[in-house]
Amino acid sequence: MDWNETRVLITGGGGYIASHLIEEMLKRGARVRALVKYNSRSDIGNLEYVGKNPNLEIVHGDLRDPFKVKAALEDIEFVFHLAASISIPYSYESPGDVLLNNVQSTLNVLENVRNADVTGLVHTSSSEVYGTAEYVPIDAKHPLKAQSPYAASKIACDKLVESYVCSYDINATTVRPFNTFGPRQSTRAVIPAISVQALSRKRIFIGDKRPTRDFVYVKDTVKGFVLAGERMKKVKGKIVVLATGEEITIGDLAKKIVMLANSKSELVFDAQRVRPAQSEVQRLCGDSSLARKELGWKPGYSLDQGLKATIEWLGDYLHKYNPDIYAV
Repeated sequence: MDWNETRVLITGGGGYIASHLIEEMLKRGARVRALVKYNSRSDIGNLEYVGKNPNLEIVHGDLRDPFKVKAALEDIEFVFHLAASISIPYSYESPGDVLLNNVQSTLNVLENVRNADVTGLVHTSSSEVYGTAEYVPIDAKHPLKAQSPYAASKIACDKLVESYVCSYDINATTVRPFNTFGPRQSTRAVIPAISVQALSRKRIFIGDKRPTRDFVYVKDTVKGFVLAGERMKKVKGKIVVLATGEEITIGDLAKKIVMLANSKSELVFDAQRVRPAQSEVQRLCGDSSLARKELGWKPGYSLDQGLKATIEWLGDYLHKYNPDIYAV
């Protein structure tokens, strides 16, 4: 698929992954409409780092409004659906908000896509839907387990996409990135949370250091989205796992960040950063063999390379972050 002059809708346009995807689409000549959730400040989130481009149209609205979704899809040829409430700690506090937002938004996108002249839809999942690994590396056949309300909402969204492929034969695939990280990410995620503290404090507050994660640099995740869209026929109705196949404990990750940041900060345990015992996902390590086979995708960045780029960016934009606040 040639993206040049293709009219693309990207939901969740203010998010950090979406902002990188938008940049990539613009580089490829696509005409991008970014849907950003409305707020009274007209805040465009991470799109502030993208800059003005004649091929970028920013629209404000709420995906829970089916009329807004229909309007956003006017003249659109392809959709990348990234919008979601993504905070796990917030899902403990407001499970209803997270569930209703994620499920209703995805339903409205699907329903309008099937009634529009859209050639394809790439839907965004999360490795959190697996819960603690029953075996590694985790592939698309691994059982799903909702260990948080957020994970439950994403399982529901993924199954909605599956149902629309089976029931209405829409061209859609679900991309399931493992823990994506990189520039512009908020401190509600572990890597920027540790990095910002390492760059600005003598102490780094951290939760449970034992869980393992499989971290994917944002540019590699974006590459996976692009390839899934280009080769939709090969992955229609499938789950595309994007993972490195390598895992690291949060404790070892923190030590690595401290070293790469040339920091002398001390790691200090903080109980408020610990998930409820049965909700903590203890181990995640993914199998991206389908993505490699069908899309020709593979990670281009090592963990160290990605961390160096992320820490450097955070250092340049440290004024945008408040290390004294635990971001939920």
